[in-house]
Amino acid sequence: MTKSWTRWQDWTEVVIGALVALSPIVVTTSTAAAWTMIVLGALVVLDGLWSLAAPSQVTGEWVQIVLGVLLFVAPWVMGYTAMMGASWVSWVGGVLTVLAGAIAVPVATSAHRGLAAH
Repeated sequence: MTKSWTRWQDWTEVVIGALVALSPIVVTTSTAAAWTMIVLGALVVLDGLWSLAAPSQVTGEWVQIVLGVLLFVAPWVMGYTAMMGASWVSWVGGVLTVLAGAIAVPVATSAHRGLAAH
């Protein structure tokens, strides 16, 4: 699947990132929690768009996994574990981002190897 803008894993990443970035509109947050979710969500969206545009770049999938881990640990690092809505958005969004990235790594690796063979 080396065709740009077609991989479902990357579209999933874009949707997850957008939902995380927009979640401070509907969940109670502190300033730190809101900005953390907005920034990490936006970075997840940008990485998803990068992966969609360049599907054979394996680096984007590893960046996605790192962003997912950062999103998952953010409630503890940024001190918003008491805000259950914001915490759950970060935890679920982080896990789903990591899962989508882990599923996409072999696909991107295969596409990358296919390009190298030509």
